[in-house]
Amino acid sequence: MARTKVEKNISYDSGKKLYYVNMDYGKDESGKRIKKTKTYHSKTEAREALKEFEADKTKNQLVLPKKETLAEFLQYWMENVVKPYRAQTTCYFYKNMINKYTIPLLGNIPIQEIKPSQIQKYYTTLLKEKHLSPNTVRKHHDMLHLVFSVAVKQDILLRNPVERVETPQKQHHEAKFYDLELLKQLFAIVKNTEMEIPVKLAGGVGLRREEICGLRWEHVDFDNCKIRICEARTIAGSEIVNKDTKNRTSNRTLAISTDIAELLLKEKNRQEKNKQYLGDLYEDSGYVVVRDDGKPYRPNYLSEKFKKIIDDNKLQKLTLHGLRHTFASVANSLGITLYEIGKVLGHSTPSTTGMIYTHMFDNTHEATLEKVAEAENKKDKEE
Repeated sequence: MARTKVEKNISYDSGKKLYYVNMDYGKDESGKRIKKTKTYHSKTEAREALKEFEADKTKNQLVLPKKETLAEFLQYWMENVVKPYRAQTTCYFYKNMINKYTIPLLGNIPIQEIKPSQIQKYYTTLLKEKHLSPNTVRKHHDMLHLVFSVAVKQDILLRNPVERVETPQKQHHEAKFYDLELLKQLFAIVKNTEMEIPVKLAGGVGLRREEICGLRWEHVDFDNCKIRICEARTIAGSEIVNKDTKNRTSNRTLAISTDIAELLLKEKNRQEKNKQYLGDLYEDSGYVVVRDDGKPYRPNYLSEKFKKIIDDNKLQKLTLHGLRHTFASVANSLGITLYEIGKVLGHSTPSTTGMIYTHMFDNTHEATLEKVAEAENKKDKEE
């Protein structure tokens, strides 16, 4: 049956037994008038919905209805928000999450209709069915929060639905590291091998793998025994990426021991001889850590080679990044503060260093108890 008008902007269909509310949003950017009709089961519901709509319209708290799906908005977000302003590795990271998980599970939902409950179920699916770790799911949460924040800023949504979703509790994995004796043993094993420089730069200076791979000869000051960390060489998918270091504090100048300075000078002379011997076949890349033909190693190769050294020598399990933690551990055992350790490691804030290392290295509570006990024993003896 035809709809009959009940009152202004409300009509009733007796056949379907539904009330229809006509909502006039005004004109879009092209001047086209935008209207939307919603259905309700009772006149009271219809009146309340219309009243709420008119109130929001008066307060300028409406967004024009769009049919754009989350998948379509994610594509817009990647092309116009992420790619122009983020590092290539960050773009790859987001793209991988979006294409592998977000679009298949949520992509077909109109962005203006997505509910917190749907996002909550998305997290549960990632945990229970896709077997992702809670920490990885939190990365999905952080990404979606950014996505919907942009949608709010650009007047596509009124609220960010991610702000009303519970996230998995972050798991803190205790970093593995060697003590000084094990580190010395490892140094002896890699002596005069292609891994000597990477291992000593990681374990003796605290460099990240990407910083080791990005170190160039022009960044080495032999006269003053210093190196400048200002470039990183990493991998995004199958592509090698050269970029600036992680942040302003990662860009730093570090003192190196005479032992490491001599090791670097020896390597520089070796590369010069290879360059003369190979001639045009030599690729003068300018990097410190290179193959015999001058070509820089793939970052993953160093990690794979390091793992093989650990396995072949039946050493305690450790990753190449674990040598960075080893440096921090040794420095802490020598009485160097976490603040100073953080400056050497290039952490963005002292809290970053504390978050990573305090629970592993902080023995101040033990020292405090010992001092109190000593003081009390001394007092007892005096009495």
